Amino acid sequence: MNVALVVMDTLRFDAFREQFDWLPGIRFTNAWATSHWTVPVHASLFAGKYPSELGVHVDNQALDCPEPVIAEQLSETGYTTHAFASNIILARPFGFDRGFDEYTGTWKFRALSGDVFDWEVFADEQQGPAAYAQAGWDCLTEPYETWPSLARGARVALDRVDEPPGHETQEALDYVRRTEFGDREFLFVNLMDAHMPHTPPESYRTAETDEPYETATEYNGLVATAGDGPDTGSSVLKQAYDDSVRYLSDVYRKMHAELLADFDVVVTLSDHGELFGEHDVWQHSYGVYPELTHVPCVISGEGIDDATRTEPVSLLDVHRTLLNLTGIEGESWGNGLLDASDPTVTADPTPRECLVEYLGPNPRNREKIERLGYDPTRFDEELFGIAAGSSYGYETTDGFRVAGDADESALQERLAERRAEIDRRDARSERGVSEATRRQLEQLGYA
Repeated sequence: MNVALVVMDTLRFDAFREQFDWLPGIRFTNAWATSHWTVPVHASLFAGKYPSELGVHVDNQALDCPEPVIAEQLSETGYTTHAFASNIILARPFGFDRGFDEYTGTWKFRALSGDVFDWEVFADEQQGPAAYAQAGWDCLTEPYETWPSLARGARVALDRVDEPPGHETQEALDYVRRTEFGDREFLFVNLMDAHMPHTPPESYRTAETDEPYETATEYNGLVATAGDGPDTGSSVLKQAYDDSVRYLSDVYRKMHAELLADFDVVVTLSDHGELFGEHDVWQHSYGVYPELTHVPCVISGEGIDDATRTEPVSLLDVHRTLLNLTGIEGESWGNGLLDASDPTVTADPTPRECLVEYLGPNPRNREKIERLGYDPTRFDEELFGIAAGSSYGYETTDGFRVAGDADESALQERLAERRAEIDRRDARSERGVSEATRRQLEQLGYA
């Protein structure tokens, strides 16, 4: 049994519905993330528990939970485990490589995933040729990873060349095409085209802006939420996002066909959505609003007929499904979405509600808005959401809201009960990052 898990980072459910009608398989139209941003959601996907249980959240952004993660469990049972990721917040310094035999990605991702010489900082100091020679020698003789350091230096030396827009997903497609997958293989892929900054290839750009997409679409979501919004109008930002999603759909159509040739089951989903001023909130910096937490989830494979399932499911159910498909005994909050004895048949999951957690703001972003003179305290309140039946109830600082026809008080009561069931792990981390990593995190809105 070969299984692939593909996460299309920051893809809203409505954007998916519009651009991915070609994707075959079982569509779960009432699927919910466990949180509002990448790190805690991926932790849940990998370990099968809520972020607060795992202790992976804004105050501890490393996957350092004591629970085994899916790649470790698969590797121990003889699976070969591969990963290709684009989001640097999933890089090795944050521990998301646990259990993977191969953990790679774009060149920036690879460079920031090990002990690599920081050429960007070096170049910023405008050193002369002799200094470059000494830096190259340091790459060879000091405790750096030699080849990644030299490769990164070559990129920087060649005018710090920028890759063409859309290169990351194209690199992922090339990786899938050139990798020879055998039997008992697991592949994890993270694709970033729907994530800010939204810079698809020129032929996909339809937003009307006097600035380049690279400039117009780059902003900090928490700063925009605390203040008066981003400098660029919401219509331009949303159009740039839609352009990026359209490009992602076109490339992923090719990748999905390649994956189906090598994998029995391919799970395609998003980790969270994005806000463009709805609720006066921007990006995915804050809250458990349905535009952030309602996500696409599709299971495809040979013999899996097209179908639509409308019962509420959590991304935790994906973790349980991966365990079931690969025959692994393990703990998980999730329900299996397929019959383990016949993956072409959907299982009947035990009815239960899906919990969503907001556990506070990114500390780097909180510090930034405080430096700019905004009051950050409203962002500090923990907020939770719950999906039950066809409704979704969620907390805001202005009160409890319900999307759907469920009774508000009943949803609030059930939310309180679910929260009480969570055994939280108290974890804090002062883990530092290099200046190069910090710059990349800032470009993605994480700092």
